[in-house]
Amino acid sequence: MKISKQEKANKILKILENYYPQTPVPLKHSSPYTLLIAVLLSAQCTDERVNKITPILFKKANTPIKMAKLKVADIEKIIRPCGLSPQKSKAISKLSKILVSDFNSRVPRDLEALEELPGVGHKTASVLVSQAYGIPAFPVDTHIHRLAWRWGLSTGKNVKKTEEDLKKLFPIEKWNKLHLQIIFYGREFCPARGHNLENCIICTKFRRKTNFK
Repeated sequence: MKISKQEKANKILKILENYYPQTPVPLKHSSPYTLLIAVLLSAQCTDERVNKITPILFKKANTPIKMAKLKVADIEKIIRPCGLSPQKSKAISKLSKILVSDFNSRVPRDLEALEELPGVGHKTASVLVSQAYGIPAFPVDTHIHRLAWRWGLSTGKNVKKTEEDLKKLFPIEKWNKLHLQIIFYGREFCPARGHNLENCIICTKFRRKTNFK
């Protein structure tokens, strides 16, 4: 019997709540600022690798004031294993100086203000407000975008449309936790490659029957 997209979403939410009742933030951090830097570094890099590099970086500078005083070349040298180090080091330096000059060294809680910072896109800003400040947001990366399509929760051609679709399907008070639950489930049971349907209860029950990715 065919069920509605909303019914499917409700059932998937129950499965994810059962699998991941606790959702610790994967990136190690000690403040909104260190989380912002960690999220910026995580672009096209694994959380595991970021967590190995950030302690080295934060030992030298864990506040906007300290980071602004570092040379871009020194930042780049430390973060090189995370990839895209020329762009990321410049962005870290510039945004740190802006936080010092315009925000009294504090990371803003406002999405629009965050998105104006160098190297900070909508997804990074959404992760920051949800995980640092507990403000409801639904960060959608390529992994969540792929799973939302695979599970038939979105027909979105891009992450913006997928975010809109998911926000309509799930209660606002669930967004922050659900974002992480989907990521955790995808890594453990529903990867892009080497996907074993027998181990994936969500795909077994709810996967898209056509154009499955």
